[in-house]
Amino acid sequence: MRDGLVEMLHPPGELAPVEWRVAANLTPYEEALATMAARAAAIADGRAAELVWLLEHPALYTAGTSARPQELIEARFPVHTTGRGGQFTYHGPGQRIAYVMLDLKRRTPDVRRFVVTLEEWIIRTLAAFGVDGGRRDERIGVWVRRPDKGDGHEDKIAAIGIRVQRWVTLHGLAINIAPDLTHFAGIVPCGVADARYGVTSLADLGVRADMAEVDAAMRREFEGLFGRTEAAI
Repeated sequence: MRDGLVEMLHPPGELAPVEWRVAANLTPYEEALATMAARAAAIADGRAAELVWLLEHPALYTAGTSARPQELIEARFPVHTTGRGGQFTYHGPGQRIAYVMLDLKRRTPDVRRFVVTLEEWIIRTLAAFGVDGGRRDERIGVWVRRPDKGDGHEDKIAAIGIRVQRWVTLHGLAINIAPDLTHFAGIVPCGVADARYGVTSLADLGVRADMAEVDAAMRREFEGLFGRTEAAI
């Protein structure tokens, strides 16, 4: 745990269940942004329940608020500028994206604690498949050690990028289940150019897990940290 910040991210009182939604098909990025913005505004106004939305995007790159033009090596896919924190990242089939819309006013109004708890959610999910993921103070996201690639080599298996408006969170995280890892070569992923650090996935690590299995683990571990969920009707 980082500085003891990880704990269940809700106050002692009971919260309404978080809506849990899983998209059946690839979701266009602009559609996802519009849906998130509308839902976050409704949550902030007290008109809607909190939401976790699991989906996949068609192949694309996104540029966060800290992205630098030189980190886009080759625009192999559409590039979307977005308001989340972070730099360039890739999204595509085989990657489980979780857009997390929680009201931190109702929980703990601490953005740093929220990010650390997202990291813990990923780490616990990976552990369910025998993968030892970890956080790094100098590098955002979740990483796995790869001694098979050389001394000190580590690969990133999950990325985090969030935005907070009116204390409601937007965007979230992406876990590499079985994407085409060559697609990351068009960018400097998350600004990390050091050759000792790469990108991996569950499939690359030899873990056979389908999206439904990962989703089930994510939901279980989410509830242990954030509270109850309820499937979308």
